[in-house]
Amino acid sequence: MLSFRAAGAIALFALLNTKLVTCRSPGEGSPEASPARSETKDVNLAGVDTASLTAREKSEWSRFVSELRSPCPDQPVSVAKCVSETRACKACVPAAKFLAGQVRRGRTRGQVEAVYKARFAPEQVKNIELEGSPSKGNSSAPVVLVEFADFQCPACGAVRPILEEALKKHEGRAQLVFKHFPLAIHPFAEKAARAAVAAQKQGKFWEMYGTLFDNQERLNPAVIDELAKGIGLDMVKFQADSASEAVADAVLRDRKQGERLDLQSTPTLYINGRLFPSTPDFAEELAEWIELEVELTSGAVTPAPVPSPVASADADARARRAASAPSPKPATSAPPTRSSTPVAPKAP
Repeated sequence: MLSFRAAGAIALFALLNTKLVTCRSPGEGSPEASPARSETKDVNLAGVDTASLTAREKSEWSRFVSELRSPCPDQPVSVAKCVSETRACKACVPAAKFLAGQVRRGRTRGQVEAVYKARFAPEQVKNIELEGSPSKGNSSAPVVLVEFADFQCPACGAVRPILEEALKKHEGRAQLVFKHFPLAIHPFAEKAARAAVAAQKQGKFWEMYGTLFDNQERLNPAVIDELAKGIGLDMVKFQADSASEAVADAVLRDRKQGERLDLQSTPTLYINGRLFPSTPDFAEELAEWIELEVELTSGAVTPAPVPSPVASADADARARRAASAPSPKPATSAPPTRSSTPVAPKAP
């Protein structure tokens, strides 16, 4: 169960991001925000249940699926036409369902269009280097979640149990990769990040990850050493590694990667290379994104779970994951790869 502080952090996190999304909506609050439009005939699409939508919501959804392009670049028609004509784009029905969910949540037109682009546009997929980063979950999972976080960030601490629950719920289908992004506003975030990397060198990153978040309110150099001792680390090696240039460089590599991705805050989450927008419905929408990724990458939403291997940063395991990961397809996302330059994959 979330602590009172964690619950409050999630609420604040959601509120802040709701304001950011609203402020960034094209035309929101301007005279052009609700331009007059001709009537759109209600649309009914096979495989898309809109029974729970009100008449107004059904009209809005009909307009979206009639005006927005299908997710597949080689099918330059509306989402509605793509579905009704059974075009060769497996993402069209999921896209129509996704839009129904956005309308049901009361999102503005600008917000819906922005998240639709983020979720389905091929150019939104970023390649993220995973080499050497700690991970847990199935190394061959079709869905890779990459989290950039700061151990002193209250919102990161609040999101932690949500991510852990998502991994349990989607066991065998999802993998979590952690990236360090210590913020200057937190005085001991950098030291905590280095401590986590030092613990990783002794095979105990996730133990350190857990205890740092559990104690984030009281972090300082002495407490960090206490926590390291508490999880059974070799303290001589831990202190030497924490102060080493190699460990500092490891944290810096993650931070620079986040800067190249133009990270603005923590936590920042990428799902198969797509930036996951933080919303008030964080946990619910996270589960939906994961399920949709499974559907788009493997064609099955509920495959039988497979045992989750022990988390490690073993290079061979990562190589196997990279080799078995699905290749990018139009409108779908590919798990991040170990590329030296983050670039969006080209549509075939």
